[in-house]
Amino acid sequence: MTGKLYLCATPIGNLEDITYRVLKTLKEADLIAAEDTRHSIKLLNHFDIKTPMTSYHEYNKVEKAKYLVEKMAEGTNIALITDAGTPGISDPGEELVRQCYEAGIPVTSLPGPAACITALTMSGLPTRRFCFEAFLPAEKSDKKERQRILEELKKETRTMIVYEAPHHLVATLEDLYGALGNRKITICRELTKKFESAFQTTFEEALAHYETEEPKGECVIVIAGKPVEEIREYLEYVDMILIMSVHPGAGGQKFMEESLDRIRETRKMIEESGKEIDIQVDGGVKFENTRKILDAGANILVAGSAVFGDNIVENTRKFVEIFRDYE
Repeated sequence: MTGKLYLCATPIGNLEDITYRVLKTLKEADLIAAEDTRHSIKLLNHFDIKTPMTSYHEYNKVEKAKYLVEKMAEGTNIALITDAGTPGISDPGEELVRQCYEAGIPVTSLPGPAACITALTMSGLPTRRFCFEAFLPAEKSDKKERQRILEELKKETRTMIVYEAPHHLVATLEDLYGALGNRKITICRELTKKFESAFQTTFEEALAHYETEEPKGECVIVIAGKPVEEIREYLEYVDMILIMSVHPGAGGQKFMEESLDRIRETRKMIEESGKEIDIQVDGGVKFENTRKILDAGANILVAGSAVFGDNIVENTRKFVEIFRDYE
């Protein structure tokens, strides 16, 4: 019988955050694959777990994953743990999971601590849509890739989450400030530990703060996305503004309700400018949500699957009837 891979989330600081299910799995598994066995032995000893361990880390992830997959194919149940948090989130666990799927090995994830989610929920910034960047590429060894990602983040409207070590924090804040401007941010440090702290600030204020205070502890930087307000200065140059109401790249996605707020904000800004500018909405447009999109201020809608899904003539007629009410 084939074994199974269990992704076991472990505490990011406070040992009381471990779940009963993870403890049971770690005790009953045949083998624990740990990112750093010297670190993880402290956790296992604390909870009196005697399961044998093997190392699985960034520098052996490909070859060791092949070995672990072979063991699971023979019937071994393996629990994967990282140094702290959820395996696969900014750690080599993703490679093992990928190889398991290729080999037909079942995988399950046991929910638990993750610094990115912990920081996001206590940041006071919008949580409905967010993107996770983990650690930015090192400034010295991969400067081009770091700059490429910073350029991408300039356009990001979702809340952003970045990890950073204390000795690199100021340099990363400077780079983010240079790329994004003076955004609202929340810096969370030492999450779940004795000296946990979180403070809302801006890039400028944070950089001023760290001129006199030395950064301490592992940090998570939560950054406000690009506000609609930033397009105001470009209104005199455009005739239409496109608002994507799904994540670009795939058809048939569900309309993101938070897009309605962006449509309203954009329409208000246009009215204040006195310009005649169209607002086009693309993504997840259906008969059911067309009226509220139009009511929010859009006047051009892009509908793909809602029109071409089955009866094109009938679907077109329905949309025309709705638009006639707004003439």
